Amino acid sequence: MRKILNLSLNCNIYYYFCAQSSINSQKTIMNALLRFTIENFRSIAERKSIEIKPDSIKDEPRSNVVSTNEVPFLRSVAIYGANSSGKSNLINAIGCMSRLIVDSVKVNDEEELPYFPFSLNLVNDKKPTLYEVDAIISDVRYRYSFSNTDKRIIHEQLIRIEKSGTEKPLFIRNVDGIGVNEKLFPEGKDMEDKTNDNRLFLSLVGQLGGKISNTIIKFFNNDLNVLSGLETDGYSTYTRYLLNKNLPGCEDMKKFFSDMQLGFSGLSTKVRDFNINELPDNLPKELKESLAKELSGKKLVDVFSTHKVFNEEGQPIESKSFDFTEMESAGTQKLFDMAGPIFDTILRGSILVIDELDAKMHPLISREIVKLFNDPLRNQLGAQLIFTTHDTNLLSSNLLRRDQIWFTEKDQLERTDVYSMRHIVLPDGKKPRGDGNMERNYIKGRYGAIPYIRTSID
Repeated sequence: MRKILNLSLNCNIYYYFCAQSSINSQKTIMNALLRFTIENFRSIAERKSIEIKPDSIKDEPRSNVVSTNEVPFLRSVAIYGANSSGKSNLINAIGCMSRLIVDSVKVNDEEELPYFPFSLNLVNDKKPTLYEVDAIISDVRYRYSFSNTDKRIIHEQLIRIEKSGTEKPLFIRNVDGIGVNEKLFPEGKDMEDKTNDNRLFLSLVGQLGGKISNTIIKFFNNDLNVLSGLETDGYSTYTRYLLNKNLPGCEDMKKFFSDMQLGFSGLSTKVRDFNINELPDNLPKELKESLAKELSGKKLVDVFSTHKVFNEEGQPIESKSFDFTEMESAGTQKLFDMAGPIFDTILRGSILVIDELDAKMHPLISREIVKLFNDPLRNQLGAQLIFTTHDTNLLSSNLLRRDQIWFTEKDQLERTDVYSMRHIVLPDGKKPRGDGNMERNYIKGRYGAIPYIRTSID
């Protein structure tokens, strides 16, 4: 998704602009996330990985698997778990890695780094946090990792993985220094001593024009997007822009709304100038002055939904437009907010990570969003959706393969475990069947990752 400045002040005020982007061009090369690994981040104390690649070629639906350069990957992955089991921490870790990479160029010497270790263990509280991705970036497979404390980067390495599986290090960084493969990574030559302790080597080389480095940084900045499904107001900025400009993907988005039968028969937009009098009265004076200065001269996009008006006999006699944010339900507004990022992701074949996909929305709508990503006809560029959910209906709709279903669960030491349904061994020694009743078995606790509620009797 193109980077957009979002600001939601109230239900009627939205400021937007769109950064330079290839908004009218479709991607012809593949990007995909294959594995994400995290260690010592919030409740995730031990090294844990989530894989977005198939564990078996036999599971159905086989169309949920995409392949590029002979490397298969999954179109979607669902993460289940009880409240406070660590689902959001796993998603937050992906976002934190992206921010560390993208923002590293701005880090000043001695500036502290984002650092959120597992604090319920005296050893972990002092250990670095490890981030690692295995990804296809511009049709090349890389494994990139780094670890950091609040003061410095402890370790960093970039490895290229060939089709044969051979791994070729491009550079390796540890406490003793940085070693560069000058043949495979010439852009890193003579840059080893110019990197601050608290700055990523990848970022330094990218800032100085490194082609490979910038390709990888661009992947994290533009093609791997993390959203919250609970607070979605800011995302409507792009949806409004998409709708107002009738950009590629807009017609598919409107058809999706129509198929969902949300109650309105159409959407329209109106662009107007920002008016300082519409800022909330309870804003602090300094913030209000700052926003007024920033928004002065900018354009706002209002959205209106069209509804049919009926006579006493129940016959439609006219259509009437209403302010979208005043007329539509919270669930419909959330779907609208997220629709721009969703259809932008589909259009460009990128990766969308959503925490609490199903919050405020009917289960049938959540299912249709997942079906959209899993459908090879509507998702021809292999866009990926990674999401957390409590919606067990997705387990009974023949929508997901076993290797697309992941769980988080805490142990007695408050540490989060992360595992796939394919990893589970049932008490009878067998693995869960892909054609079995996965929803019923999950609710019964056969897969773990459910809340255990203590019942008290007065």
